[in-house]
Amino acid sequence: MSLFNVFSIAGSAVSAQSKRLNVVASNLANAEAVAGPDGKPFQARQVHFQSLPVEGGDLPGVRVAAVTESTALGKRVHDPRHPLADDQGYVTQSNVSVVDEMVNMISASRAYQNNVEVMNTARQLLSKTLQMGS
Repeated sequence: MSLFNVFSIAGSAVSAQSKRLNVVASNLANAEAVAGPDGKPFQARQVHFQSLPVEGGDLPGVRVAAVTESTALGKRVHDPRHPLADDQGYVTQSNVSVVDEMVNMISASRAYQNNVEVMNTARQLLSKTLQMGS
């Protein structure tokens, strides 16, 4: 594998982690939401990755395979005066776990930073190789 493939691999990972960070930001922004655009409680979303194998002419890497909604139940709060309360007076909030999302954000941020560092190191190695040849 050449050093040029490193840019493809790390670049695809940076792109995938960027998508993950955007989804985490959306989840955190809607953590206290009672209703989404469809009128139903906001459902947390999760990003799923898929590795791209080294086969044929395709470059290896990672891509976002899917963004799915969580099926976990949202927190139910008793507030009979709320306009979205059900017959029993409960309002269903989003199922976003702020703690889980913060852990997810830190993990995605570190993975993003690590892949940027990989690209910087590969760039420095290529630069040193060119300097040795002159």
